Amino acid sequence: MPRCRYQVSGRVQGVCYRTGTQEHAKELGLKGWVRNLNNGDVELEVSGPVDRLETLEHWLWQGPSEAEVMQIDVEVIEEEPSNEADFKIRH
Repeated sequence: MPRCRYQVSGRVQGVCYRTGTQEHAKELGLKGWVRNLNNGDVELEVSGPVDRLETLEHWLWQGPSEAEVMQIDVEVIEEEPSNEADFKIRH
């Protein structure tokens, strides 16, 4: 399965963006993680079927109601062997 890294810029911290991302990723059965970056962006790595990744990416552009997404950078990365069983928030 493909694995993608997303970096989301805009007003995405302090608006429940990580929690919303986690909820949507879990609903879609995706595996990976999401975290805040020091520069105010949110970063996530996620793996799963392409159609579900596309569904999550659509949600990432909307985010929670208080979010204002300005840009999303997407990078397809090599799948690493992992024991991820879920989608987590990293601190």
